[in-house]
Order: sequence, then structure tokens, then C-alpha cells
Amino acid sequence: MEPKCVFAVYFSPAGSTKAVTERIAGTLAEAFKSERKTIDFTLPGAREQKYVFGPQDLVVFGTPTYAGRVPNKALPFVQTLFSGSRTPAVAVVTFGNRSYDSSLSELRNELLNDGLVPLAAAAFSCRHVFSEKIAAGRPDAEDLKEMDSFAQSAAKKIEAVDQSSTTEPVSVKNDAPVEPYYVPKKEDGTPAKFLKAIPKVDLSKCDHCLECVRVCPMGTIDPTDIEKMTGPCIKCQACILKCHTRARYFDNPDFLSHVAMLEKNFTRRASNDFFL
Repeated sequence: MEPKCVFAVYFSPAGSTKAVTERIAGTLAEAFKSERKTIDFTLPGAREQKYVFGPQDLVVFGTPTYAGRVPNKALPFVQTLFSGSRTPAVAVVTFGNRSYDSSLSELRNELLNDGLVPLAAAAFSCRHVFSEKIAAGRPDAEDLKEMDSFAQSAAKKIEAVDQSSTTEPVSVKNDAPVEPYYVPKKEDGTPAKFLKAIPKVDLSKCDHCLECVRVCPMGTIDPTDIEKMTGPCIKCQACILKCHTRARYFDNPDFLSHVAMLEKNFTRRASNDFFL
């Protein structure tokens, strides 16, 4: 088949998943000389409608990895906002240099449930949002070459698909079942419990631009009092990474100990993974 339109679809609070998904979608659109469109469902405003794809579309769908899975607060959006009709797809996850665990398997399965058919899948290591010391600069030039190579291989596979017959979805990790969420560890190896931690604000640095309010994917930072949150914090770091005065930070001891553990054990160059 030759898709008429290639969609880059992603949840990307920190920006890495956006960059990877758009790169792959762009290479595929170029290979097929197809129209290219983007659906960024990171912010609440983009989740007020549903999206339907046809059999002549190609969807490159990307999410980050949180605790080894598709982010649990984003999963309902993946499950309810998108539907296809035997629509070819490419599943993509990013991970912060530790491991993507079951996130790619889970995303592949959810896309199938949505009526899409993942024909290729990939996991890419990116700079960890918790620390500038973990996978700094990734995706780098070597990663970009691997993305392009993967997209070109996926294009050849998709081009050979005969939509008049049943097409088997790609197998990820030999179709291993989705594992439980990864339990974050502190430096001493015990569980790090920071589920209820929220970012603090240094008001002496804050100029009240409200960028943190605008970029929160959960829409839970109170614009009238930015030290308060009206709902869950998913620790995506968007408000921290995009604060131009660096006024936001975490001081939760368990969170900081978990970051120290990651910096101690996961600074080696993690490999990307591909399934075709």
C-alpha cells in the first residue's frame, strides 16, 4: 500500500517523543510522497475531540515510557480518543536510558484495540527528564541515523502490504505479556515513594509568566496560585524544563534519592530497539 496521509500522533510533555515521532513520520511521508499531519494530544485542549483514521492513512504513534509502561494518566486517551479501520501504524516509545520495559508492547496492544495495525515498532533512548546527566544530548546524530534507517525499513514493509488480505501486526518481544509497573528505587535499593510529590516554586525567581500552567499536560497547576495543584502531577517535568527562570524544582527526598540512583547506574549508552 501507499498511504495518502502520514499522521504523527504523540503525547510528549518534555518534547523528546515529539521529536522522535515527527522525525519518523517525516521520513515515511517523504518515502511515500504523502501528505503529513500532526496530532499532538499532550495538552487538555487537544483531547476534546476524537480522531478517526482510515485504511489509506498511516499513523506513527508515540508516547514516552513512565515506570516501564505507557504513562498511566495518558493511557485512557490512547484508548478512547483514537480509532482506525485496519489502519497501518508504527508504534514508537521513548525512554530515559534505563529501559522501556513493557511500554512498547503495551502501546502496540492498545493500538490494535483501537483498530490500528502496528506493522513496525521502535523504542528510542532519550535524555532522562529527571536529570541532565542521563543520556545527555540524546537523541544524537547516531540516533537520528537509526531513526531514518528504521523508518525506511518500515516504509518497505508497509509498501508490500496487501490490504485485501489479513495483515499480521508486528511482534514485540515475542509477544511477551505486559509486566507490572517498574517500582522506582532509592540509592539504598528500597522503594522510592514520591507519587504524591509536587514541584515546588522559588517565588524569588518566578516572574509569573504562567508558562508552567500552559504546559502542564494534566492542566492541574492553579493559575491563581502556582504553588498549588488541583489534580495529579505525573512528574513529566514539563513545568520545570520549560521554566525560563528555573524557578520550579522537586525537593522530595525519595525523588532525589531515586534520581541519584539513576545517575549512578544508568548513564551507560542504552541501545535503541526495533521490531519489523
